[in-house]
Amino acid sequence: MATAKQLHDLTDCTICTEVYTDPRVLPCGHTYCLKCIEAMSKDKPPGDEVACPLCRKEFTVPEDGVADLPKNFFVANFLQIKELSSVESKTGPCEACSAGEESDSEVVNVASVYCVECQMKLCRICERAHKTIRFSRSHKLIAIGDEINVETLCQSMPPTFCDQHKDESLKLYCFDCTSAICIMCYIKSHNGHKCSDLNEVVDEFRKQMSTAVDYIATGVEKCREMLRSVEKEKNDFFEQVTKASSEISEIAEQLKQMIDVHKEKLMNELSAIKQKRIKEIESLREEIERQLLSMESYRKYVDEVRQKGTACDIARAASGLRERADELLMFDVTERSLAHLGHAEVSFASSDFVMDDVNKTIGQLRLHSVKEGKIIYFKTKKGNN
Repeated sequence: MATAKQLHDLTDCTICTEVYTDPRVLPCGHTYCLKCIEAMSKDKPPGDEVACPLCRKEFTVPEDGVADLPKNFFVANFLQIKELSSVESKTGPCEACSAGEESDSEVVNVASVYCVECQMKLCRICERAHKTIRFSRSHKLIAIGDEINVETLCQSMPPTFCDQHKDESLKLYCFDCTSAICIMCYIKSHNGHKCSDLNEVVDEFRKQMSTAVDYIATGVEKCREMLRSVEKEKNDFFEQVTKASSEISEIAEQLKQMIDVHKEKLMNELSAIKQKRIKEIESLREEIERQLLSMESYRKYVDEVRQKGTACDIARAASGLRERADELLMFDVTERSLAHLGHAEVSFASSDFVMDDVNKTIGQLRLHSVKEGKIIYFKTKKGNN
């Protein structure tokens, strides 16, 4: 049993995602609305190649355009099945007794069955009448509802009519042209071809289809196995990338910590050097400043005595001032201190080891890949990959 919901995938176009309108089948076997095929091939003249949107297999645009592509009668029948199994069909009016204009006072009978031959929905009353009339008593009637036996309904559907001869059903199969034809087609263009009754060859075709399905099932399993292999390769590769990323981050973090520790050590050493040197310079500067202050004071005092002192004052101070001048002009100790201070330079000698080849400091990436039996190696190099 199949419900209307189960018919959804068979009756919806994958391009417009709506119910098929005039379904046409491509050589690859995929079906689309005619309007959708026309839209995707609007710039393609006859003879050009157009790719199927699903499998990308190309087909040639027929001489009369894509409208000449074969109709998918199988899908068309399912469209009718879907319509019969819809909620609207269950509540739709009888197309026999409710035909014509309706007034507000008229009672509309709800259709309960569908006549395959007449292609008409009938209510219970018209169904009984249909079964009593001689020409319609043998017609196949299908109950309308959302629970439908698809196989039974397909077998009950009316025969498919010929595209060339609209009133003729397809009853023969031409082996030379590999197509279903009607009697008129046989008379006009297939006379002399190897043909047979459709009903006589259908069982053989069903066997061929079963064999093809079994063969494809093997291919499906192989594809799934390849997909599993590809998925495993992707997952394994992602795990390796994640692991490598973690290792790179870890070693880089360790190096940063080592660099920070070494930086702090260097900065402390530089600070100690600075403090010691500045202390030596400041000590010598203070000594020189004291000597300079003494000399400035001496000069000022001597000028005062010389200009304002009496003869007696000058005579009494002259000897002591002379000796004091000699003391002040003795720079031996200060000059030795200055010579001992000397000249100092401080600079930073960076390590060329890290700057010239950071790969040796952090590490290198390596990729071992096997493609078509060949082993390919990849690793990071200095300055590039």
